[in-house]
Amino acid sequence: MKTQGTIAELVIQVLPDNFTVCKVTDYAGIDIDQPFVFTGRTDEEKSLVCPTRLVPAETVSREDGWRAFRIVGVLDFALVGILARIAGLLAAEGIAIYAVSTYNTDYVLTKGEVFDKAIEVLEAAGFAVAEDER
Repeated sequence: MKTQGTIAELVIQVLPDNFTVCKVTDYAGIDIDQPFVFTGRTDEEKSLVCPTRLVPAETVSREDGWRAFRIVGVLDFALVGILARIAGLLAAEGIAIYAVSTYNTDYVLTKGEVFDKAIEVLEAAGFAVAEDER
């Protein structure tokens, strides 16, 4: 995978799944080997972001109806302001985001009803958009 060296060459890739953001009591029953399963644990909670079809039966709370895209490639840690730029563009249009970062890249989720508008805003700002090829 190519490392992204500048913000100008960023491509976003639309993911095909619908996602759920939820809080769980434990991670039992979650197949973390499935694509796009993100967990986070703090001293206060255990969070899970995953395709809706993979949400475990028992959750403390959940928010369905999210769509996602990722920044294609491996991001150079020296890049500054990628999420800020995306968040700023979408915030200017009244679109809230939920971001998940991994070692390689960033994933941005918006509610499904505003997802197409979010993609249009980012395209208008110069981001190239690719569909997921799975």
